[in-house]
Amino acid sequence: MAKLGVNIDHVATVRQARRTIEPDPVWAAAEAQLGGADGITFHLREDRRHINDRDAALLKQTVTCKLNMEMSIAPAIVRIAENLRPNQCTLVPERRQELTTEGGLDVIRFKRRIAPVVQRLHRKGIEVSAFIEPIAEQVKMCADLDFDAIELWTGGYAHARGARARKRSLKQLETALELGWERGLVVHGGHGLTYDNIGPVAEMEFEEFNIGHSIVARAILVGMREAVRQMKVLATGVFQ
Repeated sequence: MAKLGVNIDHVATVRQARRTIEPDPVWAAAEAQLGGADGITFHLREDRRHINDRDAALLKQTVTCKLNMEMSIAPAIVRIAENLRPNQCTLVPERRQELTTEGGLDVIRFKRRIAPVVQRLHRKGIEVSAFIEPIAEQVKMCADLDFDAIELWTGGYAHARGARARKRSLKQLETALELGWERGLVVHGGHGLTYDNIGPVAEMEFEEFNIGHSIVARAILVGMREAVRQMKVLATGVFQ
């Protein structure tokens, strides 16, 4: 049965729109846990466009479920992760001009830079995941680099137009999922998943889904607890 990780970045996005103190992503994380979240995900970007260092420190102190830090492989960010010691770090690509993380990390291209980061985080007792596209060679390289887990980019499915394109994307996810298992990796999924499109992906045997924007958007209307509760039913079949 899959677990639900809730990404709270966009709560901080709303706060930063006015450079004020609310809404507080730390409070949002607490509400998400009360709604049944199995994990809290945050992305500490180099430009601190939403989550900041204060948020990261307080999340570490207050989150009682799994804490997952999305991060680039920039040296300064790696040092912060080593000191913070979240339960898991997920290595992601990061570009200043993007609105949100688009596409997966190319672990093949950057393997020489990634390998020592994985080793450093492991030495701190942190599980390490890679956010990658559902491509066989990327999955295999993650296993070779000693990642504990992978998070498959579900954006290809989420953004697909037409039944044929969606079917093809789902098949790619399923193939990558099975390959991940074969290589001893825990397999998560995330990006672009919503209340409307989670169904077909939830039928696959992912260990965990990480969902942010859609939950935060619904939370504006119904509250974070209820938004998480509704998504957890759809993604995991568990009524909270």
